[in-house]
Amino acid sequence: MRIGYFLSTEEYAPAELLAQARAAEGAGFQGLWISDHFHPWNDEQGNSPHVWSMIGAISQVCGLPVTTAVTCPTTRIHPAIVAQAAATSAELLGGRFTLGVGTGEALNESILGEPWPTLDVRLEMLEEAVALIRRLWTGEVVTHRGRHYTVEHARIYNVPDTPPEVFVSAFGPKAAELAVRIGDGYIGTSPDADLVSRFKRGSAGKPAQAGAKVAFAPTPEEGWEHAHRLWPNAGLPGELAQILPTVEHFEQATELVTLDSTRESVVAGSDPAPHLEQVREYAEAGYDELYVANMGPHHQAMIEFYGEHVLPEFG
Repeated sequence: MRIGYFLSTEEYAPAELLAQARAAEGAGFQGLWISDHFHPWNDEQGNSPHVWSMIGAISQVCGLPVTTAVTCPTTRIHPAIVAQAAATSAELLGGRFTLGVGTGEALNESILGEPWPTLDVRLEMLEEAVALIRRLWTGEVVTHRGRHYTVEHARIYNVPDTPPEVFVSAFGPKAAELAVRIGDGYIGTSPDADLVSRFKRGSAGKPAQAGAKVAFAPTPEEGWEHAHRLWPNAGLPGELAQILPTVEHFEQATELVTLDSTRESVVAGSDPAPHLEQVREYAEAGYDELYVANMGPHHQAMIEFYGEHVLPEFG
């Protein structure tokens, strides 16, 4: 299994993210994920730099491949603009760029005042958006009048020789079916073997990427405290992460998430065993690549720890 590093734009400022990207490459991580948010999940996280600016900067300080995890090319940003941004990113990264896409969250996508669509409509919008993006990556003039999007005589002049791959995020069977239909790969955030196998069966074995978080710290208890303070939203069930519209709503909802539940769900501390076990769990679920994010202030130590104790175990 390939192991990469997950850059959390919600938690870290631009300069910190660049430092983490450089350190991850030096430690032996094999790629980068980067989140795409307008808002963080809560005020405690406190950041949300623009992902496309960050990718441009990363391309100048780091040679690792980069995947957006994930961009929503449907509501906040028109798919034609995402197509242009992704094409430029692919050129800057020398082709080492993957466009990870998903149906998004109201937290980020409802900022322009439009009603938040149902899941079926969001999936329909995503399918049309990805098809439009692929057409624009041909470098030809495109006019499109679809159900959700209109483009009039648009052409992207800077396109890479080989278009980026598009990986599709899916947390349920409907989205997994769409990923099979339109994706070059699959993106998930839990070791759900059923969803991964559903995608791989339908897609003739196309690759699957996953993201996971850890709270590296000198002790597990300190790590759990950081995770609970910064990322209680990870403990919310069901579709709440997709439909809650504001940071304030997330902070209200996460009052129900207990420190005990964080202890049960988060890998924390500096013992290699639980970190290695989590990686194996994702590998056994069928993922080809896992991108690991750190929660809390010990990100540099986490990167060095993984370079010494985790990455060598997985080649």
